[in-house]
Amino acid sequence: MTRYIPAFLALFLTAGPLLAGSDVAGLVVKQSPYSVAETLDRLENALTEKGITIVTRWNHAEKANAVDIPLRPTELLIFGNPKLGSQLFTSQQTAGIDLPMKALAWEDADGNVWLGYNDPQYVADRHHIADRAEVVTKMSGALNKLTDIAIAKE
Repeated sequence: MTRYIPAFLALFLTAGPLLAGSDVAGLVVKQSPYSVAETLDRLENALTEKGITIVTRWNHAEKANAVDIPLRPTELLIFGNPKLGSQLFTSQQTAGIDLPMKALAWEDADGNVWLGYNDPQYVADRHHIADRAEVVTKMSGALNKLTDIAIAKE
């Protein structure tokens, strides 16, 4: 058993840090040039302009720090478009655990800010939804465009 430890350590040390969440199945991650708060402000504005409902915004860092758990800036935005999301429910109601959609912005240990969201195709696959390809494609395209707006440099 101990003969494997050096090999494991070598692999671990040469692998380098993972791209801030890019290794999480089904998570689309984009780097933002803005702070966590500004990134989500920009996303919230883009969503609102498209008529997408903002459900809530949750500041994980604020809540953690309030109970003496240090956490770098981390905020979650929950939003939805019933015209699209409800169509997934008619195929499989368990999709309700993953919808409405969420976007998470966080600052990593190096001070980089990231914006991530669940890939709608991942949600469909997770819930075995195979009969709503057009809806999933539309959701994916919209999320890609709206998150690009949020992180676009001006």
